Amino acid sequence: MKFTLSWLKDHLETEASLTEILDILNAIGLEVEEVVDPSETLGAFKIGYVKAAEKHPDADKLQVCIVDTGSEEITVVCGAPNARADMKVVLGRPGDYVPGLDVTLALRPVRGVESNGMMCSSAELNLGEDSDGIMDLPADAPVGESYIDYAGLNDPVIEIAITPNRQDCLGVYGIARDLAAAGLGRLKPYQIPEIKGSFESPVSVSVQGEGCPAYIGYSFRGVKNDQSPLWLQNRLTSVGVKVISKLVDVTNYISYEFGRPLHVYDAAKVTGNIVTRVATEGESFTALDDNEYTCIGGESVIADEAGILGFAGIIGGSASGVSEETTDVILEIGYFDPIRAATTGRHHGILTDARYRSERGLDAGFMEAGAKIAVQMILDLCGGDVSQPFSDGTAPILDKTVSFRSDRVMTLGGVDLPAEKSIEILSSLGFTVQESNPYMVTIPSWRTDVDGEADLVEEVLRIYGYDNIPSVQLDVTNHKAGTTLSDNQKRARATKRGLASSGMHEAVTWSFMSQADAVAFGGGDSKLTVDNPISSDLDQMRPSILPNLLKAAQRNKDRGNGNMALFEVGPVYLDDTNKGQLLVASGIRTGQTNERHWAVASDDVSVFEAKADALRALEAAGAPVQNLQVFTEAPEYYHPGRKGTLRLGPKNILASFGELHPSALKALDVDGPAVGFEVYLDRIPAARNKTANKGALDVSNLQSVERDFAFLVDQNKAAGDLLRAVKGADKKYISSVSLFDVYEGKGVPEGQKSLALCVTLTPDTTTFADSDIEQISAKIIQAAHKSVGAELRG
Repeated sequence: MKFTLSWLKDHLETEASLTEILDILNAIGLEVEEVVDPSETLGAFKIGYVKAAEKHPDADKLQVCIVDTGSEEITVVCGAPNARADMKVVLGRPGDYVPGLDVTLALRPVRGVESNGMMCSSAELNLGEDSDGIMDLPADAPVGESYIDYAGLNDPVIEIAITPNRQDCLGVYGIARDLAAAGLGRLKPYQIPEIKGSFESPVSVSVQGEGCPAYIGYSFRGVKNDQSPLWLQNRLTSVGVKVISKLVDVTNYISYEFGRPLHVYDAAKVTGNIVTRVATEGESFTALDDNEYTCIGGESVIADEAGILGFAGIIGGSASGVSEETTDVILEIGYFDPIRAATTGRHHGILTDARYRSERGLDAGFMEAGAKIAVQMILDLCGGDVSQPFSDGTAPILDKTVSFRSDRVMTLGGVDLPAEKSIEILSSLGFTVQESNPYMVTIPSWRTDVDGEADLVEEVLRIYGYDNIPSVQLDVTNHKAGTTLSDNQKRARATKRGLASSGMHEAVTWSFMSQADAVAFGGGDSKLTVDNPISSDLDQMRPSILPNLLKAAQRNKDRGNGNMALFEVGPVYLDDTNKGQLLVASGIRTGQTNERHWAVASDDVSVFEAKADALRALEAAGAPVQNLQVFTEAPEYYHPGRKGTLRLGPKNILASFGELHPSALKALDVDGPAVGFEVYLDRIPAARNKTANKGALDVSNLQSVERDFAFLVDQNKAAGDLLRAVKGADKKYISSVSLFDVYEGKGVPEGQKSLALCVTLTPDTTTFADSDIEQISAKIIQAAHKSVGAELRG
C-alpha cells in the first residue's frame, strides 16, 4: 500500500515528522517497506521556456532550441515531435540524473551542435508512460522554479506491507485512524455529502446469487470526461496508478483513499438493466486489460441484458468502458464475496487493485457513504446531473459484540494496564465499548478480522506498543527436559535419513492434486475437495504422494535428468476423518538402475528396487522387518504380477510397492518405467520398552558353519515364507538365512521351482559335531515342509 505524506495529513492532523511517523507505523504492525522522496531524484529539474526552435542543420528530425532557464539562455538539441517555440518544459542540465533512462546528463555535441541539457518527457522522469513527446507545461508555469515544487511532487511516498487481516489499512483513512489511535495526532472525520438526485435512474439492478449480495448505483448525464486536474494526477502517479481520465481517476482515488473499489460504465454501452449473477460455462468477454476471458462457470459477474460487463470486484469489460467522448455514465458500488473474488481472480490469473481489496473483504458499512463521496467528487470534477440511487440486496454488515475483561491484558499480554487506557485505545480504533462487567465491545464493520477477546487484547497491546511490554525472565528449572518429538516425528526423521543414505533425493510437493490424478490413485472423494483451491488443478487432497513425485520426475526428465530416485515423507488423505489422514513415506525410481557405463550392465528399474526401498524405509523407522510377510495384493495403480504388500500379520499393511501400472502413468502423462513404494508410518507398532543398561553383544568365539539347502516348492509359494520358516527352525543356532538361487527348468517338476538357501549356524560354547549339524538340518527340513510344503531336492 502506497501513499504520500501530504495525503496522510489530509486525514491526520499531526505535527509529527516523517521519521516519527515511520517509527510508529512499524511499531503498530504496519511495516514500512520503502520511502521514496522525489526531491532526491527530481529536485534538480527546473521549468524552462523555449524561446526559439529551429531545424537542426544536419538532421531532419532534430531541432535546435533556445531555452530560457530563468538565469540564462542555453542551447538544447531535441528530437521530440512536439518541441516548438513558446512552450514551457521540464529541463535537465548536465550532471542531472534521469531516472527513466538511468543516465546522467553530460555536455555533449549532437550532430555537431552542442546540447546543454535535455527537455524531458513524463516517462523519462518516471512520472507517466508518455514517451512520444516532451512535457508541455501550462503557460503560467514559473520559469526557473523547481518542477517538483510547482507540480506538488515534493512529497515523500511511503509504502507499507499490509497483512491479509488488515484490509482496513488498504486505504489512507484507515492508516490515519491507526496512527491517531497510537497518539500521533487527531483523526479528521470524513464528510458525507448530501446527494439529491435530479432524475429517476433509467437503469435498475437485480442481485442474483451470493457473489455480490449488495449493489448501489447512480446514473449521470452530461459529464465531461477529460483530463484530471494536476493535483489528482500527481497524487495517483505518485503511488504508481496510471492516470486515464477524470471518471476513472476518481474511482482509483476513492480506492486508495478509503479502500473502496468502484467502477464506472458508459451508459450508452450498457444494454437494458444490470444484474449481478453467476456466470455459465463458456461465456466470455474482453476485459479492460485487453485480454479475453472465458468463464468456467461459477464466477460472480456483473452483466446487462446483452452479456457480461465484468468480473465482480475484479475487472470491468472494455466494451462498456468510458472514454473522452462519454457523457452519460453509471457508477457502481458493490459488496463482493471475498472467496468468489479470490477464486475467480486466481483461476483467470487477474491481479488488480480491485481484486486485491475485494478478496480481503470490503467494509460493508461504508457502501452508502463511499458512494456519496464518489458521486460528489464526480459532480465537482466532471459536472453533469446525477440520478437518485438504484440498489438491490443487503450488505452483510458485521454486527458482533464481544465480552472484554480488562485484566486479560495482563494475563495474556503481560502488561498491567488500567482498564481506562484499554477502553481508550479500543474506542480510538472505532470499537464501541459498553460499560458493564465484563465490558461489551461492538466490532466495527471494517474489522472483520477481530473475532474474540484475545483479538481485542492484541489490539490494545499493538497500539500501546510491543516495545513497552516488560521483559520477564523465565524460571530456571533443574530437571532434564524430555524429548518433544512424537513417535511419528521420530520415525519420519529416521526414515528420511535411511532413504537419503540409499541415494534417494527428498522432495517436498503439494498436499493437493487435481481431481483426475486423485481418482487415478484411489481417491477423488467429494468430501476431500478443497473449497478454495489455490489453483484449479490443486483442488483435491492427495490420497497418495506418488503422483506428485512421478510428475516431479517427469519434469526432471524433460530437462535431461532421466534416472530419478525421489522420496517424500508427508500426509495423505484417505477420507475426511482423523484416522483417514496417514503419515506416509513414499518413493519412486524411474528410468534405469544406473547410468550407462561400459563396465556395468544397465537395466530398467524393477519391482525389486521398490521392495528393497520399502524394506529400507521400514527398517529405518523401527519396524520388525524380520517378521514381515509379503502378499501379492496391492493397489490397482501398480502393475499386476509386479506388486506386493508388506504386512505384520495378515491385516496390518505396513507398506505397498511395485511397478506403476501403464494406465496410471498415462493418466499423469509420465514416461515409464517407474516403480514406487508407500510405507505407512502410523501403522508401525511402538517398540517395546527396553532396559536402558543394555548388555554388550555376546559374540561367539567359535567358527560358524554354512550349509546349503535346495528345496522344491510350488511356484505360487513366496520365498520369504520359506526363509522365515527356516530361520525359525532353531533360533539358538541359526544366525542367518539367505536365498542365493531360484531355478525353474530341466530337473524340476512342472509347477514347481527350486529355491537354494544358505544357512549360517553359529555354536555358543562348543564346536558343532556332525550329529549336531544333522539334528539342526532335520529341524530345517521339517520346518520348511510344514510351512510351505517344501521338499529337499535330491
